[in-house]
Amino acid sequence: RPPLASRHAGEAGGLSGAPLAPLALAALQRFVAATGAKLPIVAAGGIASGADAYARLRAGASAVQLYSALVYEGPGLVARIKAELAALLRRDGFASVGEAVGAQSPSRSN
Repeated sequence: RPPLASRHAGEAGGLSGAPLAPLALAALQRFVAATGAKLPIVAAGGIASGADAYARLRAGASAVQLYSALVYEGPGLVARIKAELAALLRRDGFASVGEAVGAQSPSRSN
């Protein structure tokens, strides 16, 4: 994990939620590049909106996992993300989530 500024930085535990988002997206992009986008990938880490989910899908994730945001926002988060994601897919001309998977990945093989 990156260096933490908190007085609790030396304690055991991990990074989760929004602070993890850029690191998780970068790790996803490296994994997709290393595997040639040929494996199914479940992205996690800092996903709290349709835009977050969409970015992970376009980067090559086959699915996304929610945790921290779901704990804080409750089950209504799923419906919100679904609606936001559907709007983004329509905006960009994708007929399905599957069409968007890897759309930004240089390793995408179609």
